[in-house]
Amino acid sequence: MTPMLRELQREFADGIWNDVPAVHAHICDGTFPAARHLQIYRHNTFANLTDALIADYPVVHRLVAEGFFAYAADSYIRRHPPRSGNLHDFGGNFAGFLAAFPAAQTLPYLPDVARLEWAWQEAYHAAEAQPLSLDALAAVAPEHYGSLVFRLHPSARLLASDYPVLRIWQVNQPDFEGDPAVDLAEGAARLLVVRHGLDVEIEPLSVGEYAWLAALAAGRPLAAATEAALAAAADFDVAQAMQRHVRSVTLTGFDVMNDITP
Repeated sequence: MTPMLRELQREFADGIWNDVPAVHAHICDGTFPAARHLQIYRHNTFANLTDALIADYPVVHRLVAEGFFAYAADSYIRRHPPRSGNLHDFGGNFAGFLAAFPAAQTLPYLPDVARLEWAWQEAYHAAEAQPLSLDALAAVAPEHYGSLVFRLHPSARLLASDYPVLRIWQVNQPDFEGDPAVDLAEGAARLLVVRHGLDVEIEPLSVGEYAWLAALAAGRPLAAATEAALAAAADFDVAQAMQRHVRSVTLTGFDVMNDITP
């Protein structure tokens, strides 16, 4: 790419995102003023990006007024313009943006709802993986069990919230039937978002199970992960957790790491 082209692209981006008029000199059609051409393009761009955010965050969109979402989307787009043509990545900062967005401070659960929706999106688009080999696991010598470092399915995402975000998400699904009331005092949620085949599932986790999976996701060996889980919940059952997450293909592989310092 030539320096001249890079400069033109920079000026065009500044014109779209920051209303900088330098690019007007390069717009030659005399039918409309250059500013009008840019305004039309900007309007269409912002509309398309707002639609992309609505597609990624349908529950957030449903929880707030249309005008609120449009205002939040406009602010987000200006602060986090897309860096590539792949719109799957565009909304990745929306939850963090909402956490700091002054207009959203009266809805403290909203950023975590957005985190859950983004975890769903990431899980949906993640790579597939083969189930863990039970034969390979059975071949591990017992003295090496504590040094097993498990790999989670590429789609697996963990989310902890002080709010009942799964309940909020469930009652705002198009096919939900029943009482839509949500009691925020219901308390915290610890969730695993993972894709099984073509279906993304959101699974509640116990305190110990969440701590265990979080430690495994961080690359800690089985002994250290189990220690962390027992510190979080004395009744944690590692055998039961192993059985559940091997069967559901949350755990897809492992390495045997000797001499690991937890």
